[in-house]
Amino acid sequence: MPPKQQKQPLRPPPMRRAATPLPGMNNKRSVLPAEIIASILDYLPVRDLLTFARVSRRVQEMVYEDTRWIAKLQQMSVWNETEARQRFEEAMRRKRAAEAARRAEEEKAFAERRTQGMGRGSTIFDIDAETNRTEVTKLGLDLLSLGPGMSTAPRPLSDRGEMLTVMKSIRSIRGFARQEFARVYGALAPLYFDLVRARTHTDPVVFQMYRDPEEQAQMLAQLQVFSKCDTAMGWAERTERLRAMMEVFENAALREFEGGYENNDVDGRMRRYAHVLITLNGGGPCIQLFVQKHPVLYEREKLGDPMVCFDNPVMGSFSLEPAKSFWQKLAEVLKVQADVIDRVFPLTTSVMIPFLDRVAEDVISEYVTPILDEAHERDMDKYLRAVTGLLKQSIEFAEQIPPGKHSTPEQFRQDVIQIIRRVFDAHVDLYLQEELDYAKNRYNEEVEMWEKHIADQDAATESFFMSNINREQDKRDFLSTFKKVILAPVSVIPSAFNMKTTPAITPSVESEEKTPYPSMAAPPAYSNGNVDPRLSIISSSSGRSSPAASIIPPTTELAAKAAIMNTKLEAIKTLFSLDVALKLVHMAKESIERAKIFTTVGGQTGEEAREQCEAIFVALLQVLGPRHIKYGFDRAVDHLGQYNPREVAHTSNGVAPLVTFLELVNIGDLIQQMIDVFYEQELVTNKLTDRNDFINPATKEKKRFEQMLDERVAAGLNVGIDVLIAEVEHIFATTQQVTDFNPGVLDVATQAAGSRMSVMQPATNRMSTISPAGNRRFTMSSVQMEIGPTETAKRVVEIVGGHTKLLVGSTDKNVLDVFNQEVGIRLFAAVCKHIKRQRISVDGAIRLISDMNHYYTYITTLKIRPLIPYFTALRELSQIYLIDPQHAKQMATVIADPGRFGGIFRVEEVYEYAARREDWYRVKKDVERAMYGIGCVVM
Repeated sequence: MPPKQQKQPLRPPPMRRAATPLPGMNNKRSVLPAEIIASILDYLPVRDLLTFARVSRRVQEMVYEDTRWIAKLQQMSVWNETEARQRFEEAMRRKRAAEAARRAEEEKAFAERRTQGMGRGSTIFDIDAETNRTEVTKLGLDLLSLGPGMSTAPRPLSDRGEMLTVMKSIRSIRGFARQEFARVYGALAPLYFDLVRARTHTDPVVFQMYRDPEEQAQMLAQLQVFSKCDTAMGWAERTERLRAMMEVFENAALREFEGGYENNDVDGRMRRYAHVLITLNGGGPCIQLFVQKHPVLYEREKLGDPMVCFDNPVMGSFSLEPAKSFWQKLAEVLKVQADVIDRVFPLTTSVMIPFLDRVAEDVISEYVTPILDEAHERDMDKYLRAVTGLLKQSIEFAEQIPPGKHSTPEQFRQDVIQIIRRVFDAHVDLYLQEELDYAKNRYNEEVEMWEKHIADQDAATESFFMSNINREQDKRDFLSTFKKVILAPVSVIPSAFNMKTTPAITPSVESEEKTPYPSMAAPPAYSNGNVDPRLSIISSSSGRSSPAASIIPPTTELAAKAAIMNTKLEAIKTLFSLDVALKLVHMAKESIERAKIFTTVGGQTGEEAREQCEAIFVALLQVLGPRHIKYGFDRAVDHLGQYNPREVAHTSNGVAPLVTFLELVNIGDLIQQMIDVFYEQELVTNKLTDRNDFINPATKEKKRFEQMLDERVAAGLNVGIDVLIAEVEHIFATTQQVTDFNPGVLDVATQAAGSRMSVMQPATNRMSTISPAGNRRFTMSSVQMEIGPTETAKRVVEIVGGHTKLLVGSTDKNVLDVFNQEVGIRLFAAVCKHIKRQRISVDGAIRLISDMNHYYTYITTLKIRPLIPYFTALRELSQIYLIDPQHAKQMATVIADPGRFGGIFRVEEVYEYAARREDWYRVKKDVERAMYGIGCVVM
């Protein structure tokens, strides 16, 4: 007695449209609704469906419904909905064309009958014509689903060859899905049910009908597809029996393929049974066997030892040259294997990619991983070079592998790159993080080295200048030095009434106490000519040759501190270095060039590498900006703020610290331009960042860097303006002679001192004459009076103009305009303060007017419109001093006219300036009477 069969689960019914309720199914005699009956039909075998269709016409319509058979064809994946839609549209087009032709023919026939039978009786209804029209209409409905030359009857299968291709011959025609399924069922159902009932692999009829392995594999593949439409009870057991029989066939074919592989019968058994297995189920087990049997997976030591890259040729060295030999040998093996694959497998099957995937897992990874682990333990630089070097070599290796006949070159290359990417996926996260940390450490080390260099240089300089100072001796000599200073003769104090101007004291080695120590141009040397070893670093950094005369350290603390301060002021331009910035940029370039290689592999790894390249650039700006440039600018501003023109020897026409700071601004501008070029060429051009993405980290950090640089430059220029104006005031105080604006003071000083000068001529004869050279000459004294601006005004304009020109081209135009405007306003205030310190006579007013015109001319060259009214008011103000004392009323009118000065000066301020006239105390009463009515008496 056979064992009791277990109840098999029901296969889910195919998805189809709900059955249309039939007329009469909802009457009182119906037992089940149409939907339930349609669901029952889904689980009936095909033979039972045809039997059940004989119950009634209505049930037959439910069984023969086209959607039911379309669902079965879709389960076997042989129904093409797109083809069915195209056939339907083509049938509708032919139907419309046939209807139009028929209508035209009828109209033509009707017109002929009307012409021929005019006056005769006509037939109203013809039964034969109506019958013919009905047959044509039915034929048109059939044409909706059939093309030209198609028959409605199922085509019989004439021989076994057609049965092997029955699945490929199925047509997708709406309305005839049942007929198409009938062809498949008639061909495959007997073989299918016979095979699932067989007890051994020799019993099935299919193996008796087809003796060739290729045909057997083709028929078994069709039976496997046909089993998908088996939804009747017991389908699971039948499917399992079919699968077991196919496994028996597959194992036999695999043994034959393996035998051919071992005998190297490439074009014989290997090729034949590879095609058999691929026809059977795609050839997955065949491909797997082919990949696993290759000797390269078990003899990878012959390709190369990964440890040869280390300590060869000397201990501690690292080279990837041995790795090149590994890649070349592996490429040769794969080229041979690619030729074998092309000969064995059909073009529709890709075998090279699975083979490369296994080689990458078992060969390439086993070679790459030991190298990276060993390099990471030894040195970080070696590790970074090893990762990127091996990745670059692997990409070059991928270019050498021939794509074969199974895929296009472009698609094959992309697949190989993805395989290589999976090899490095285990290392990419660690590498990217180490690359970023390594770049940051190198940035910080370079900046710290520079800061240490500057600190050592400052310490060596201070040590040198303080080396000859004996503090105990200074304490003992303090009292005597103080007495010498207090008891010094008064005659050494410069006076404005001296006949000769005191020349400026020039710095010299012998007079250290009187002047600050000059700045070093080279390492100081002792009197014997030997260079002080403490300042050797200064010589190496400056690169300038030593002067011929040796420099001796100062012997007093005051002179030493002055020399140190002067050295710091001159060293402003060394507070940050263009060379350091260039080194940092090169470091960033090296790191980005290495990390950029990972972007070529694409995918998530490529995106992470791109983000890491941006992070390296951001780290560069964070170190170069706040750590180096900002710190240097802050120190420069501090040194510049300590500048005192009264404590520095003036040997040039410019303010040396300010000139140096402006050079520092130029260096900062060069660094910014260098960063812009680096950003464009390394990040934007290589598509590592998007300059238009305003939330991009690299873009945001670059804008922050530029903003920081602009703010530091603005802060330095603000202090620079203070220093520049302090220098201008110092020039006013030291170079402006008393006689420039009051020539008559010389005669007064001569009479008071009892000099041997001639007696002053009468006031009526004190008129100026014009010399042959065109200059105005005063007869009141032997001093020749010139008409042009004074030397003080020329020097002020030269210094101010020279410093403002230094910023042209190195800063933004808006910053330059703001700087020039601020300089002009501060210069205006300094000139006003200077005028208030002078005594100006009528004769000296001409020189004052010339000075004001000189300042005005310079201001117009700046092309800053808001400054023009200020210096125009100065020109008008200088006219007050030219008015003769006898015209006090006109002087009062000028002083009391606020519109004359454009609102720059108030009446009270003009009155204060008028008080600086040399004869003010003689005209004051008359001017006040004219202005305020003081002295009037009411009669």
